[in-house]
Amino acid sequence: MTRFEYHGKYPDSKGKFGRFGGTYVPETLVPAITELANKYIELKDSTEFIDTLQEIREHYTGRPTPLTHARGASEDLGCQVFLKREDLLHGGAHKLNNTMGQALLAKMMGKHKLIAETGAGQHGFATAIAGAYFNMETKVFMGKVDMVRQAYNVARMRLLGAEVVPVTLGSQTLKEAVSAALRYWSAHSNDTHYLIGSVMGPHPYPMMVRDFQRVIGKEIKAQLSKRKITPNAIIACVGGGSNAMGAFYDFIEDKSVELHAVEAAGRGENSGEHALALNAGTEGILHGAREFLLQDDYGNPRESYSISAGLDYPGVGPELCFLAECGRLKLGKITDEEALEAFKYLSKREGIMPALESSHALAHAFKLAREDKASGTIVVNLSGHGGKDLDIILDKLDLENNGDHDE
Repeated sequence: MTRFEYHGKYPDSKGKFGRFGGTYVPETLVPAITELANKYIELKDSTEFIDTLQEIREHYTGRPTPLTHARGASEDLGCQVFLKREDLLHGGAHKLNNTMGQALLAKMMGKHKLIAETGAGQHGFATAIAGAYFNMETKVFMGKVDMVRQAYNVARMRLLGAEVVPVTLGSQTLKEAVSAALRYWSAHSNDTHYLIGSVMGPHPYPMMVRDFQRVIGKEIKAQLSKRKITPNAIIACVGGGSNAMGAFYDFIEDKSVELHAVEAAGRGENSGEHALALNAGTEGILHGAREFLLQDDYGNPRESYSISAGLDYPGVGPELCFLAECGRLKLGKITDEEALEAFKYLSKREGIMPALESSHALAHAFKLAREDKASGTIVVNLSGHGGKDLDIILDKLDLENNGDHDE
């Protein structure tokens, strides 16, 4: 078995994964970032923090989540397909793993307000849950375009007591929401914690979010071991990349397990309307970290596009950039149309409605199997439930045709 020495080496003391990552922030944010990094290192391994977070996971959020054998898909595709069911976590997505961890950390740091950015709304909803649980005032920044296409999650955030702040600059999507949240935090960091939702941003966020999401991969490994199964591949969708890093991390050193990172090709790579930062991006700095991103000749971020709001981001987490450059990741790209077909297939064949984000990972898994590039056991991280996307899906799919699933 080939090993890839990794754990404990990355990030380094400067928050770097090779040349990616780091802390590229205005001087006004340096004290808040330094305080957060120091407090995280101090508290994360303390008995109080570990025991409290485990209690929350087990008795509130609903961990461990199941690893479901997709019997119909396995029969159709000729390999064994397992789904890691983060859609069954409280709130309907993997995002709660991170928000409860960061909110607990903020509470122990003496902060009493939370702010967050959101695209698909699942991170905003998960932050609102954490704010309600810990009795912390919560403000969520969200692009106006995303507020329209994710109105269901906007309503849920407001019902939980969070203030949703519309962002009307630029493309009015996730990139601008992150920028607005960073600006707000720079003026309110004395009593406010910025709860970043993915493995992006300045150090320590990529490391910290990965650590909170790592529970996904640990559970996959334990659940497969209990069945005496060794996986051939782990597949996850990638926007910022938190669900992917969570699923991948405990398998990085085992090169017998392929790690497939699947991005949104939108309306097609040649159309220019996509979110292919890993597949087609160039190196630059976005939201405090060096990473691959979509940018113009002057280094300005270009607008990304995906039918899935959670994948509609022009950059990608620095650790994923490093792993891709090392050759440890296999990269995939799935169009809107392919993702919708995967959503329809899994709904009809397994009775499970995946989020449009997760549908990209599923479509890639199905494509690999149909092209005879997948065998043995593959695990797809089902990062969220499709309920939040039904307005988009109902608009796109002809549900009058209730014929058999696609084969």
